[in-house]
Amino acid sequence: QVQLVESGGGSVQAGGSLRLSCAGSGATFSRYSMGWFRATAGKEREFVARISRSGGTTYYADSAEGRFTISRDNAKNTVYLQMNSLKPEDTAVYYCAADPKSITSSDTYKRSNTYDSWGPGTQVTVSS
Repeated sequence: QVQLVESGGGSVQAGGSLRLSCAGSGATFSRYSMGWFRATAGKEREFVARISRSGGTTYYADSAEGRFTISRDNAKNTVYLQMNSLKPEDTAVYYCAADPKSITSSDTYKRSNTYDSWGPGTQVTVSS
């Protein structure tokens, strides 16, 4: 399994931007589709975005579409989440996750149990 560590979280005012990074190690990073999820206290992890193994295909939650961009650099074993126009409701712990399968069904890739490996998370706080 790949080991994952997120970074880049922090506090920002509404309308601002953050770029999250997720570094992978211990396995061939390019063999994994990668996802970003987020969670707030008392709620299940919510799908944010997913990127295919090559980076050629991306998927977004409706809440992220048009504001967030997922990308990856397989040479650096890193996946990114660029977040623009942040809103207070984006406040959450953000997690990256790895899936060794190539899935195109939204019913499947939006489920957290589709993913085999998870990072510890990074906190994002957006103030109004």
